Order: sequence, then structure tokens, then C-alpha cells
Amino acid sequence: MVHRTSTAEVLLDDVRPRGTGFEAAASWPRSHPTFPHDGGSLHSPLVLVETLRQLGIYIPLSYFRVSPASHLVVTDLYFDIDPATEPQADYGGTDITCRIGVPAVRRSSSGAVTGLRLAVDFLTAGSVFARAGGGMRLLDEGRYAAVRGSGIRVADRFADVGAAPEGLIRPEPAQLAVAGPRDVLIGLRGEAAVLAPVDPRHPFFFDHASDHVPGMVLLEAARQAAAVASGGVLLRPTAGRLNAERFTEFAPPARLVCLPHHRTCGFGIRQGQTRTAFGVLSYT
Repeated sequence: MVHRTSTAEVLLDDVRPRGTGFEAAASWPRSHPTFPHDGGSLHSPLVLVETLRQLGIYIPLSYFRVSPASHLVVTDLYFDIDPATEPQADYGGTDITCRIGVPAVRRSSSGAVTGLRLAVDFLTAGSVFARAGGGMRLLDEGRYAAVRGSGIRVADRFADVGAAPEGLIRPEPAQLAVAGPRDVLIGLRGEAAVLAPVDPRHPFFFDHASDHVPGMVLLEAARQAAAVASGGVLLRPTAGRLNAERFTEFAPPARLVCLPHHRTCGFGIRQGQTRTAFGVLSYT
């Protein structure tokens, strides 16, 4: 119901209707792969975005009569965290309350839901510490096949486990503020960053097979590329936006173009001559 194979990756505990929207309980464990291993006490922004992603799947399937066979495609997302009020992780994890609005629902002429937008407030101890939201398209199997084309199949992710493609140099994990080598998603060809995950079976980024590069992978790869482009200055974003213009395929390797400017970094993801996604990350 949230498109995760591992039960350990399911962050939602409960989701219920509330007024004109919904309310959800979530748990962010310290044992999650994104949690820092350097003694820090703050959860990665990725776990907030992943909670949004799971809500964006569970709510349409449970409350909008969307078929489980449908494909849910994220078109855009944003997040904004208040560093002054975000929770410090305590023993075991952090209990999160999500208050969810659905400001827009798009339907076909038959009344079937074909798209929607979510707007989520994230709370601890009754106080809002972050907001996030985004839009998605809901495609049945026939429509998805028409969009993707007949030649698309579920890929075996990235071919060379643990080995950088020829000519690529891996950044050190410390440069990217990640726990270890398996969390590195990019390689460098000269000064150019290329999407090249070390571990194509990473328990968070590649929990299940897909016929395209997942959005969470694109967002984290952009964050890592921004860390390199800024010389290690921009590491932990507190706000961001990602717009997906088209699917990013596993091949050829996508390039990440970053432009740091003060406490922000704009980025674009390109495959060949085509831009597949773009966005901006902001830092305090």
C-alpha cells in the first residue's frame, strides 16, 4: 500500500480521515538507513520526503478508489523544514503527526481519479515543524504502457555492483555527508557529476525493482552533487523542490548539473540532450 517491499521501510502507523482531509501517525526510527552515523541527532530530510511519498500512495489507494494496479507518478514535490523547531531524535525514534490536505483532485470524464495534490503539515508535540507537498498522476496499466512505450521493462537497476563505470571517480562519503560508501549515488567525470549508485540494492533507495530511476534517488543524487559543487559547504538542505518533466531511465547515465549560489543550489538532471528533472535546494 506504500510501494515498499521491506516492512522496515514502512513509516506510516495509521491514516484516518479528518475533516476535509486526513491525519496520519508516522514513526521515524534512528535505525533508518538515512539516519546519520556521526553522532548527530537530526533525521535526514529524506525521511520527511519519504513520508510524503508514502502518504501520496496510501491515501489514493485507500480513500479515492484507485486500483492497486495503477501507477502513481510524482510530478513535483517540495519540503520546508524549520530548523528551530524540528525534532531531535530520542531513544528509539520520533513519533510524527501528519495533517494532510488534498487541495486538488483531477478526474476523468467517467469520474475516475487521474491526479491529485497533497499538502502536509508535520508535527511533534502538537507543533508544526515542517511542511511538504506535491502532485501526482494516476495511470492505469494501459495508460502507463502508452506513456512509457513498448520497449520499457523493469530494469535490473544498475549493472556494476560496487564498481564505478569506467572513467568515473567516487567522492569520499565524508564529502557527501553520508554514512558509508554504499550510500554514494554519484560519480565524477572531471568536474561533471553522474548518477552512478555504489549499491543498486540499497535497502532504502532501491527497495524494489522499477522501470525508471526513483524520485528519491534523484533528489539525494542532486543533494550529493550540490555538496561536491559547493566544496562541502552545502550538505543538509532544509528546503527543496523537485520537478520531474519526464522519466529518468537507468541508461544512459544521467548527468547532474548544479549551480550553488549563497545558501541555495539549483540543479538539473539531464539524460543525453534531454532534461528530465530540475529543482532547487536551500540551506540554513
